[in-house]
Amino acid sequence: MAALELVDGAARVALLPAVGGAIAAFAWRGRDVLRPMPAAAIAAGNVRLAACYPLVPYSNRIRDARLRFGGAAHALARNFGDHPHAIHGVGWQRAWRVGRSDAANACLRYTHDPRGDDARAWPWPFTATQAFGLGGDANGARLDLTLTLANTGTAEFPFGLGWHPFFPRDAATTLRFDARDVALNDATQLPVRRVAATGAWSFASARNPGRATLDNVFAGWRGQAALAAEDGTATTLAADSACDRLVVYAPEGRDFIAVEPVTHDTDAFNRAADGEPGTGMRALGPGQAFSCTMRIAVATPRPA
Repeated sequence: MAALELVDGAARVALLPAVGGAIAAFAWRGRDVLRPMPAAAIAAGNVRLAACYPLVPYSNRIRDARLRFGGAAHALARNFGDHPHAIHGVGWQRAWRVGRSDAANACLRYTHDPRGDDARAWPWPFTATQAFGLGGDANGARLDLTLTLANTGTAEFPFGLGWHPFFPRDAATTLRFDARDVALNDATQLPVRRVAATGAWSFASARNPGRATLDNVFAGWRGQAALAAEDGTATTLAADSACDRLVVYAPEGRDFIAVEPVTHDTDAFNRAADGEPGTGMRALGPGQAFSCTMRIAVATPRPA
């Protein structure tokens, strides 16, 4: 798969428009800021091993691949092997087109036409765009991302947005962020109840995620997260107020941790249809558009 490369100073980003509009690599001064996608995965188009991919027009899971909205039920494709739920939307499994690009900036676009098999993927038409801006110098690097969803049809539909970045993880990696509460899940990662993000669930002080697998949605996130590696590399993730949920996926024994800013809870649309308040569900009317932003930045501490 051909990559679109962005370069600024010591910073480098490789994009894969044909593989879910994903990021294959983000590096600064030879350090991997995001988990690099293996060459074999790039050749195979295996987006699950990408460094980051967009979540559009929803994040996480839709229960039993069945979406209820506006008094109607829509059967969706199960798009994650034998997993019982639909997951992560459409964009991560579709080819995107390059709109414009220069040395350090690019725009990718995906147009969804809900006909044939794509009607089961998502029953409403839309256009999604991703804008990337890279900056880097001797002191650090940053990657700015904007994800926009536009309703190109004649009917309102529910939606959500987010990103799924994977960060390198070593034995000493720590994570820090503030959140109000956290969703506890069943065996298929659907939420069953919410508890305060305190004690073992608190990351208000930087700490190692530990050996147990995490795959949980934290609500009331304040828009900032920080990771620190054993070699002193400090990475920060920031998102705008629309992304007021943070998914942390830290599987046991793996060399990565995913820290995902998103706009809504897992299965938000169905839960809202059941009358549950505060799921983060939004609806987009015909001709309307919605955007959210994320920045990933990296630096190494200056010598004392």
